Amino acid sequence: MNDITAIHTLLEQARDAWNRGDGAAYGQTFTEDATDVTFVGTVYVGAQEIGDAHQALFDSFLKGSKLHMEIVDIRFYGPDTAVAVTRGDVFKGKPKKLGKVQTYTIVRDTDGQWRVAAIQKTKRQSLMEAISFKFQPATKPKAHH
Repeated sequence: MNDITAIHTLLEQARDAWNRGDGAAYGQTFTEDATDVTFVGTVYVGAQEIGDAHQALFDSFLKGSKLHMEIVDIRFYGPDTAVAVTRGDVFKGKPKKLGKVQTYTIVRDTDGQWRVAAIQKTKRQSLMEAISFKFQPATKPKAHH
């Protein structure tokens, strides 16, 4: 399996674990010392803590939720590091829009498997973005997603 396919597979494994409500499996997609910064600013450190915290969420606030994700970009920085940007969101039912952006730092772990070393989740502020672009068009990225 080539590296692009392996990274797609990793992100699909994380999504599938979320969709099953399986915090342990979700945590296994991260490195032992990974960092997960949620869109509300909570910082979880380590695969175990990320998995445990998500299991608590899956058992309560996020019970029955589904993670929807589309990969926007994957770039490699050497043979063992990649950065992936995705659009996604969590829904119960069918997604209306993908209102969050995630930046993943993905590394080839000590066992040769790709895992998430860091993730930063940001809630997209579409209205503020549109206002910025209207009043200052030079702020609009060339590849606006």
